[in-house]
Amino acid sequence: MQVSPENDNLVRKIELYNKRHWLLYGFVIPFLLIYCAVAVCWYMFHDERFEVWIILSLVVFLVHILAVLFCFWSVDFRCFMMYTKVSVPLKADYAKVVPTLHNGSTELVLIQKRNLSKDKDKIWVEFQKMVYVFDAEEKKRFLPVEFPTNNMFKYYQNWKGYQDEESCEMSKEEFGDNVMEMIIPEFKELFLERATAPFFVFQVFCVVLWCLDEYWYYSLFTLFMLVAFEASLVYQQLRNMAEIRKMGNKPYNINVFRSRKWRHIPSNQLVAGDIISITRSSTEGSLAHSIPCDVLLLRGRVIVDEAMLTGESVPQMKEPIENVDPETVLDLPTHSRLHLISGGTKVVQHEPPTRSSTAKEGASRPPDNGCVGYVIHTGFNTSQGKLLRTILYGVKRVTANNLETFAFIMFLLVFAITASAYVWVVGSADPERSRYKLVLNCVLILTSVVPPELPIELSLAVNSSLLALSKLYVYCTEPFRIPFAGKADMCCFDKTGTLTSDSLIVEGIAGINGGTDDNKKVSSYSLCPVTEAPAETQKVLATCHALVNMEDDLVGDPLEQAMLKAVEWNLTKGDVVIPKKRSPGLQPLKVVQRFHFSSLLKRMSTIVSQEELGSVDLTYMVTVKGAAEALKPMFSNIPSFYDEQHQSLSQRGARVLALGYRMLGKGFSISQIRGMKRDDVERNLTFVGFVIISCPLKSDSKAVMKELRNASHHMTMITGDNPLTACHVGKVLHFTGKSGCLILTNKGSDEDGQWFWQSVDSKVELPLDTSNLKSLFTQNYDLCLTGNAMSYLQNFDEKYLKKILPSVRIFARTSPKQKEQVIISLKQLGFNVLMCGDGTNDVGALKHAHVGVALLSNPPESVLKKSQANGTESKTDIPKASSSSDKPDSGKSSAKGRQRQVKAVDKGQPRALRNRMQQKQDELARKQKKMQDLINEMEPDPQVVKMGDASIAAPFSYKLSSTAAICHIIKQGRCTLVTTLQMFKILALNALVLAYSQSVLYLDGVKFSDAQATLQGLLLAGCFLFISRSKPLKVLSKQRPLPNIFNAYTILTICGQFSLHFASLVYLVGQAKEREPREKVDFEADFKANLLNSTVYVLSLATQIITFAINYRGHPFMESLWENKPLLYSLVGAGSFLVALVTNALPEVNQQFEIVEFENEYRLILLQVIGSILLLSWTIDRSLRFVIGTGRLRRLH
Repeated sequence: MQVSPENDNLVRKIELYNKRHWLLYGFVIPFLLIYCAVAVCWYMFHDERFEVWIILSLVVFLVHILAVLFCFWSVDFRCFMMYTKVSVPLKADYAKVVPTLHNGSTELVLIQKRNLSKDKDKIWVEFQKMVYVFDAEEKKRFLPVEFPTNNMFKYYQNWKGYQDEESCEMSKEEFGDNVMEMIIPEFKELFLERATAPFFVFQVFCVVLWCLDEYWYYSLFTLFMLVAFEASLVYQQLRNMAEIRKMGNKPYNINVFRSRKWRHIPSNQLVAGDIISITRSSTEGSLAHSIPCDVLLLRGRVIVDEAMLTGESVPQMKEPIENVDPETVLDLPTHSRLHLISGGTKVVQHEPPTRSSTAKEGASRPPDNGCVGYVIHTGFNTSQGKLLRTILYGVKRVTANNLETFAFIMFLLVFAITASAYVWVVGSADPERSRYKLVLNCVLILTSVVPPELPIELSLAVNSSLLALSKLYVYCTEPFRIPFAGKADMCCFDKTGTLTSDSLIVEGIAGINGGTDDNKKVSSYSLCPVTEAPAETQKVLATCHALVNMEDDLVGDPLEQAMLKAVEWNLTKGDVVIPKKRSPGLQPLKVVQRFHFSSLLKRMSTIVSQEELGSVDLTYMVTVKGAAEALKPMFSNIPSFYDEQHQSLSQRGARVLALGYRMLGKGFSISQIRGMKRDDVERNLTFVGFVIISCPLKSDSKAVMKELRNASHHMTMITGDNPLTACHVGKVLHFTGKSGCLILTNKGSDEDGQWFWQSVDSKVELPLDTSNLKSLFTQNYDLCLTGNAMSYLQNFDEKYLKKILPSVRIFARTSPKQKEQVIISLKQLGFNVLMCGDGTNDVGALKHAHVGVALLSNPPESVLKKSQANGTESKTDIPKASSSSDKPDSGKSSAKGRQRQVKAVDKGQPRALRNRMQQKQDELARKQKKMQDLINEMEPDPQVVKMGDASIAAPFSYKLSSTAAICHIIKQGRCTLVTTLQMFKILALNALVLAYSQSVLYLDGVKFSDAQATLQGLLLAGCFLFISRSKPLKVLSKQRPLPNIFNAYTILTICGQFSLHFASLVYLVGQAKEREPREKVDFEADFKANLLNSTVYVLSLATQIITFAINYRGHPFMESLWENKPLLYSLVGAGSFLVALVTNALPEVNQQFEIVEFENEYRLILLQVIGSILLLSWTIDRSLRFVIGTGRLRRLH
């Protein structure tokens, strides 16, 4: 029976199980039978090959332990060994829940049941704080709780809340309480979870083996480091959990409409379907609170600060649904931006509903004069809850490529098995050799393939990038995406607010017959200043907006703010606009009804009222603004120059909006006006001109785009703006070539018209020939697709669309859904896609991209002050180019204020004393900063991403508005990729050399002392730490890193360098045997220094140092070896120590580490071999790197 939910974003599959009796576990009776069989066989054949039975018993015991441990490591294996599959939920006790990709790990959860009535049971499971209830009646599947989010608006408007306690309790049973509670486990529980992890068990197993081989110091040192590291991670995890727990809402009393009256209840007792009163959020200390759940606004208007969810510091206006068509069905992706107040946000201002707007059918007016809202989501289902879950379950995802890691270990294991087999075959041929030591050595060879430090090193590389990005104000909720940034082929950008600035300039009005010029064409093409435009044009600009006056500040879209300032009208708190200068025909206007801007409709309209002189009645008019092509069919009389002028202005890169109005007349009541439908309002309009708004590029856009283009990336723009405007910006930023763009255009008015490729200047036209792609690609033009053209190609020839899609440089007039489709299609074509947008219209695209980056159009003041206060740090951390556009005047004024305070304090003191005091303060501040940086560097795990830093829009969020964030993320991504690759190279070479020295050389009696092994371990750990802390270069390189571990360069350079190390070992071992021949090797004797042991140790130490030095990647992706001072000093120190050991410069040290004194001739040979290894290893690696050592950008077609 299939019980999994269909098309769920979180859960992919659910399987049902029951636990068996412990005797029926897969690791109990089967292994008891195996033990009995081995015991019987041993008893019967104990005289023959005694050691074989010991080895067999040990192998069975190890397999038994592994079987038990695998039940901890793998949920699938645990279900196989300990549980029985069940088909009916009512008979099952447990459910195995498999999440979708990148949504945590599989869990075995308890199935919860409750009897609701005689014939009805409620069966549900809870996974990652989400509840899935079994639908026993219809779909026979586990389904997520369905909240009331798909009803018509009239349902919400007429809802009177819960009429009695019984219905309220039933809803509470269905939807759950409004709590975001997280139980923090104890230290012991978390440590036990880590202590049974595969790598930790493997590392402890290795330590036990080393102890059996009498490496006590080395074993205990390694064990201490492992336990300390895991304990520190557990403490960090506990701190993160405590931090996340604080992010939830604290309960407070709120007004709720239940049982036909308003009452106070704690906010954590709210249920989906409750009617609540929304008032301004308190910000005072312990009384501070935010919206406790997701709420649909029914009546009244509010201004909401959504910084805790989206990171945006600009408050958003929320409108009630009372003025919307009651037959409209609630669609959260469409309506949430305007009508939904998200949980976790703060209401900064509310405008209570007017007495006339109180619904006849719905709840009565709240006693606290608040706005009325309908609770849509509660608990972890709210917007805040989703972000919390992303942070909570995203913390564990700091990993590299697990599949590639496993495959690489398997590749090395082949060599280890070969070496072990060689030792066993040769060793067992000697009847006097200890079989115990032989088996121990074979196991040690196999374990040497997986270095104990591997998981630590892999997580260090990602964690270092996370810390570096957070210092640059880039916050990441999904760390596994960082390496994807290093592989990015296609960089996609939104235009408005991302590439262009928000400081907009209204150039003027075009298309109006503003002068006495008889030549209408000349007059219509000239720009008229906004304040000199006709009265009707000014009225449209002054009223057609969604701005709000909040404490004498305008809040809303920067474009609309710029237009209102340009027309020189004031907006008051009552939605009344008043001209600053009195002119004939201009009188105060009141906005009565708004039809808000829609990305789909590409327009906005308002109904306004004005008082006529000498009349009591109000006159009503409709004002409309929008895209020229969207408004064209709505005008009753279209000027002849309309299309030509719109095209001409758009080609200049200006943003062009058409303006229109219609007089409705007198005699309407407010209810009649608000009852009008949008389609009835937006028709028979009179054209009153084009408003021309120039959107200057952000000061750093050109520099960033040039750097990305030079760093081997394909650049694409995906915007909702006009194609001609987008093509102009694309040409300026070199998204397109010098020849410009071909735009897929339709001659007809509908999709069935004739489609053809047309250049921006209309001089070149090519037919749409889907059968001949070469003719299109041989042209020197880039391609531009509009949203309509995309829709046509999807219906007409989807294969053709997929073939040309990667070559399209500009996507214009695209809806948010189409942006999402572009990203998904590019991913399906095999491209690694990066998307950068503003986090509002682009949410879908940002979520679907491999790397989604949300830029904040208005950075929070706290970040700006912090960046300014850091002084020297801000010079490197914050892009220079973006400083002018990113920092508002408030930051400058605060800096001036601080200077004034310093001057006031310093008055009356001698200048020399003031200078000394200032120097001491600066020195103290520098020392404190250094100490803090040192403490931060020692953190084993990055701090958890906090609310306000993370964004619900994208995995990456940048607290400033500069596109320089993309460069930061790609640099760190490339650095992480290269660091991981070089770690694998070094680990592989060390493992292969170790496998050889522990196999072939072991048979010659070669072994290391405890002190020698400890020193070698310390060197390895230190160098790996410093490699993982490598910093990327300040500029992206043209070269691309290799995207995967498995590639020709990595395999060949490892084989080449290993062959060199192998030949050196063979040669020097032969030389040592000649100079100090031994007749017989006593394998049971304690370690004793001799020429062979010392030679092999010195050479293995030298090869390790050389391996680190040669395989460190450095430029062009990260700082070079000379710039990475900690690694350089450690390698130089280790090299000097090695030379001191060979030359016997410090006899006491040689004695301590049990190295014999070499003869002068042999010493010279040793140094020459080491020098040759260094020179030849460098030659092999650099030659291969030059030929096949760089990645290639994926071709477009």
